[in-house]
Amino acid sequence: MERPRIRHIAINAQDRDAEADYYKKVFGLEEIERGSNGTIYMSDGHVGVAIINVPTMPWGVNHFGFHVESVEEIEKTAGTTAEKNIAAAAGEHWIKDEEGYRVDISEHSWPI
Repeated sequence: MERPRIRHIAINAQDRDAEADYYKKVFGLEEIERGSNGTIYMSDGHVGVAIINVPTMPWGVNHFGFHVESVEEIEKTAGTTAEKNIAAAAGEHWIKDEEGYRVDISEHSWPI
């Protein structure tokens, strides 16, 4: 199996537009699209950054995700069953790491 690659990082921001403008200005990220819920999808051409706004969750880095060859293989390796995330941009599933942090896993490309 090919080694999984980090494909996106999600930042929970109070002001999505200001946060996106910062990453465009400072790091040259390109805005790819805006989701129907207001999420701003950006990329450097390799890794995606999603600027989300979920007031019921802590502000800052919310989660990150890996592009994997097989969700099933990751489930076996992690000894868990992945949860399906029907609200995701691209067929996501997620698992929790050893400390309970969310890690997205997907066999599909991120919208870049």
